[in-house]
Amino acid sequence: MRHVLDSELFNAQNFDATLRSDKTAALTLFRDTLKAANQVLLDRFHAGRAATELVYARASLVDALLIRAWALYLPADADNIALLAVGGYGRGELHPASDIDLLILLQQIDEPYRDGISAFLTFLWDIGLEVGHSVRNVAECLEEATKDITVATNIQEARLLVGNAALFEEQRRLCSADQIWPGPAFFKAKWEEQIQRHLKYNETGYNLEPNIKESPGGLRDIQMIGWVAKRHFGVDTLQELVDQGFLTREEYRLLREGQAFLWRVRFGVHMLAGRREDRLLFDHQRVLAKQFGYRDNPQKLAVEQFMKHYYRMVMELSRLNEMLLQLFQEEILYRDDSGEPVEINKRFQARKGFLEV
Repeated sequence: MRHVLDSELFNAQNFDATLRSDKTAALTLFRDTLKAANQVLLDRFHAGRAATELVYARASLVDALLIRAWALYLPADADNIALLAVGGYGRGELHPASDIDLLILLQQIDEPYRDGISAFLTFLWDIGLEVGHSVRNVAECLEEATKDITVATNIQEARLLVGNAALFEEQRRLCSADQIWPGPAFFKAKWEEQIQRHLKYNETGYNLEPNIKESPGGLRDIQMIGWVAKRHFGVDTLQELVDQGFLTREEYRLLREGQAFLWRVRFGVHMLAGRREDRLLFDHQRVLAKQFGYRDNPQKLAVEQFMKHYYRMVMELSRLNEMLLQLFQEEILYRDDSGEPVEINKRFQARKGFLEV
């Protein structure tokens, strides 16, 4: 379903013909198309379509708009520049109000594209896209990713939208685990990052107005698993962790269901707020409970039923995150350890840093 939205909203041939014939009409055309896309997404969400479909559909629509906007300002035959999607957008996932993270990759930073890049980015903001961007050459990507684990993580998710594929592959090679942030170092840094994030939310997902993305058991915990799996084990999907013995099929099913549920909640919050908002505020809880089909009964209000479901889900996801990270810790950090147990007393022993009965 990924490409359905953009094909419904505009005929690509007619769209491009309009741009070629009258560039002054481009701003209105793009703005109207994006507005129509947002309305289609809203209608489909209210009709009960899955957020797992809609986040990919929106990313696909934005892909199409960016590629066409790029052609307005940058030469089509340029062989020393590329436009990359990074971060969540690089994974092909885009919620209604999520930032659209872009990396403009140059062979050399002084290439003659400065004015075109500036005009391209201004155009995106003018049509209503929330864009976060960086402009770097390959050497700068390597330097920044080496210094900052967040940059390395975002670049790891990079996806080529338009431009020089060889330049993109060179950046991927230089920023790979073979060159910087090998599996153990990457895992330690991301693990510490998660510990600090959980502390910020008092190590619980049970806050009255929880953060869907950052709280324990939230979407960031699922992403954490994916980042480490991709960096160290070279897998592209969480399902591959089943084949490697880290997840059972039932645990994988729960992980997918949990992500789908949190995506639905986050998608709804973005729609209600009309902007990026990851807190499940009291007002949003009541509206979403009704929209998701919960109804008051003599024992519990609809919003109480909804939040009970939410808290149960984040509890299960938090448990899965903790279990997987322990398995990753044993595999990544202590793999070369002999694993011989060290006796503590008659009842307990230590093995690879963990307590065993």
